[in-house]
Amino acid sequence: MSSNPLPLSPVPASPGRPKDMEKRAAVLDAAMALFPSRGYDGVSMDLIAQTAGVSKLTVYNHFADKESLFAAAVTECCAQLLPHQLFVPDPKLPVPEALFQIARPFVDLMMDERAICLHRVMISQAGQDRRLSEIFFAAGPRAILMEMESFLIEATSSGYLHVAAPGRASEHFFCLLKGLGHMRVLVGLAEPPSVAERDAHVREVVQVFLRAFAPEAL
Repeated sequence: MSSNPLPLSPVPASPGRPKDMEKRAAVLDAAMALFPSRGYDGVSMDLIAQTAGVSKLTVYNHFADKESLFAAAVTECCAQLLPHQLFVPDPKLPVPEALFQIARPFVDLMMDERAICLHRVMISQAGQDRRLSEIFFAAGPRAILMEMESFLIEATSSGYLHVAAPGRASEHFFCLLKGLGHMRVLVGLAEPPSVAERDAHVREVVQVFLRAFAPEAL
């Protein structure tokens, strides 16, 4: 028997997790494009797979059904513009600026073409499929409200704000940001506002909110 050591075998590549995550991202991208443009009923898992360039089995490997994929698409769309980190109070960041950093991307989200289209889809299906409305509300509006409520609770406990009812205050904050501008765009009466118009609107809303909830020291 030869005493020469056997040649080392190449180290096997790790199981294709990065590739799997790329495929999952492709599926989500396809879903975020298709649901707003075609509506929930106009999208099939086959179409998602075809658009994402993956097999239907791959789609089901990541998402159990169309409902869970729809929820994930809404969640991802919100998370791209409103990541969780924005709602974590930073002691080094002045409260007005922290509120601005939450509010400004929220307005961008509301004016995003996909979000506008998806809102129109949900309105057109109102009363037809309560389950779908619940999924949409839980994945989008309710999740954002809960993040904001958590921010306000922490900011109040730290003395940066004084909010007795953070849940209602969260609703007030986002309703002020949406205002009539969002409705005008939603029903096609106006184009989305410019960057300068969004900045001015957000700073005005933040000042109104602070006058209502900031301690006197601020």
